[in-house]
Order: sequence, then C-alpha cells, then structure tokens
Amino acid sequence: MPNSPRLIATSEPRRPEGVVLVLHGGASRLGNPMVSPTQLSVVRMIPIARRVARAGRRRLAVYRLLNSTRGWDTSHTPVDDVHWAIDQLRHGFGSDLPVGLVGHSLGGRAAILAGDRPEVRSVVALNPWVYPADGEVDLAGRRVLVVHGTDDRIAAPERSAAAARLLARTADVAYVRVGGGKHAMLRRHADFDRLAATFMASTLLPDRTPRGVVARALAGETSIEI
Repeated sequence: MPNSPRLIATSEPRRPEGVVLVLHGGASRLGNPMVSPTQLSVVRMIPIARRVARAGRRRLAVYRLLNSTRGWDTSHTPVDDVHWAIDQLRHGFGSDLPVGLVGHSLGGRAAILAGDRPEVRSVVALNPWVYPADGEVDLAGRRVLVVHGTDDRIAAPERSAAAARLLARTADVAYVRVGGGKHAMLRRHADFDRLAATFMASTLLPDRTPRGVVARALAGETSIEI
C-alpha cells in the first residue's frame, strides 16, 4: 500500500481569511519510507508554522504537510502532495481563500513548482534545493520571496538565484541573502522564521502593513542582503 500525505494543523480559526501550507524538505531514503513526524527536516518547520500562525493573528489557517515519501521520487513528487493538500483545503474552506506556500529545501522547490495553482497568492522558498530551470514556471500575479543562506553547502545559493531571475520574468520576486546562514536554518533561525511569517501575513491579509526587509521586498527591491 502506498504511503499517504498528511496535514497537521497549527492554526484553525473559525473564519480564516487565508490558508498557509508549510512544506518540509529531507533527503530520499531507500524503499520510499514514510515521512516521520520526528525527522529533523519536519521538526524544523514547526517553529516556522507557529510563527506564521502568530503573525496571522487568528486570521490565517496554517497547516504543515507531511509528504507521502521522503525526498523527491520522480514518479510521485512533493508537488503532487501539495496539489493533494490544496484540494483538501478547498474542500474544507472553499476555493475563494488565498493560499500561501512556505517551503524549505525540497519543500521550497515544491512551493515554487506548485505555485502556479490558481489559489496560490504567494510563495516563500527557504534555502530551496532547485535547478535553475525550475524558475521557468509561470507565477504571474504571485508574490515570491526566496531566502538563502550564504553558507548553505547542500542547496547551492547560485542555483536558487538563477531560478529567481527566471521567475522574475513573470512574477514579483525578491531574493534575500542571509549572511552566514546554513542549510538547516539553525544559525540565524529567527531571520528565516520572521521573513516567512511576515511575508505570508503581508501578502495574504491586505490590511497588514509590512516593515523591514519584507516591506523592501514588497516595494519592489529584488536583491537584499541581511
């Protein structure tokens, strides 16, 4: 029997104004084992989901997606799991609520590649493991924030920067370099968490006024170093 993806609720307000999906990374394993809620790549996204929920102030529904398998199986990728999750949320909340995607590593890649769903309004890719050609997806009308640590030795910042340049042909894209940040986002974790949460709240809730780096990104600044 194949593994199934799972949704874990972080915040479920009665009348949400938007929905955020938080997507984990994690390398492949032999035999396509089921994703464990305790694996480090999954656990790392818990504080990010909570930070998004706090920024949403009970106006955003926030869910973490546990993929059907670890890594990136070409016959069934994390993008398929994101589509499944959005369909589930549409069934529960209707099709009118805007959706935001926040992903780390391969989850960042899935967020970008699934970002062309009509429900998606904004995408945050944190240290995304991508190929430059992933930026060829048409994300017209979406806001995209790519955040990458300069000391990431697992997902190359150069590749995400190249993908961001391609994305910028159709979407509003800002690329933030986090000095000294590494792949697991433990060093300077507060910066990664805050950027994801503030960007989601600012793009999904129209009356929110962003500040700091996110304000610069939404004002049209395309390349930012922090």
